[in-house]
Amino acid sequence: MPRRAKVQHRPVLPDPKYNNKNVTRLVGRLMWDGKRSLAERIVYQALDLVEQRAKRNPIEVYEQALRSVTPVIEVKPRRVGGATYQVPVEIRGERKMTLAMRWLIAAARNRTGGRTMSEKLAAEMIDAAAGQGAAFRKREETHKMAESNRAFAHYRY
Repeated sequence: MPRRAKVQHRPVLPDPKYNNKNVTRLVGRLMWDGKRSLAERIVYQALDLVEQRAKRNPIEVYEQALRSVTPVIEVKPRRVGGATYQVPVEIRGERKMTLAMRWLIAAARNRTGGRTMSEKLAAEMIDAAAGQGAAFRKREETHKMAESNRAFAHYRY
């Protein structure tokens, strides 16, 4: 991060199939070693599987999953007089979406079983949209941690 100048964010173009910016962001987060075509194939297969299993529009399911996984508050460590406190702070919009997508992908990668990544991602999206799954639990843990450290909220910066 630069000390002086503001970071210039590049505009995100919507993906060609669904014309959705969040799908493009998901592809970018999923991508490893610059292999965009592989990441796109995984995401599109996952969305096709979501459509088959949930019998709903896959973009609606994906957006619902993102909304249910998106955190509102998190804890940040703050040193005060030699002690480190976990201070609850609200999360700004861009970071909310980044965390939600990161948790969704991490939860899908950590799923067990000899299934493909697209099947794991589809299952995690469906679970998250229904308010269950590892990504949803991660959000609940984050909120619980912030709630339990509410006493240190006056150290907010």
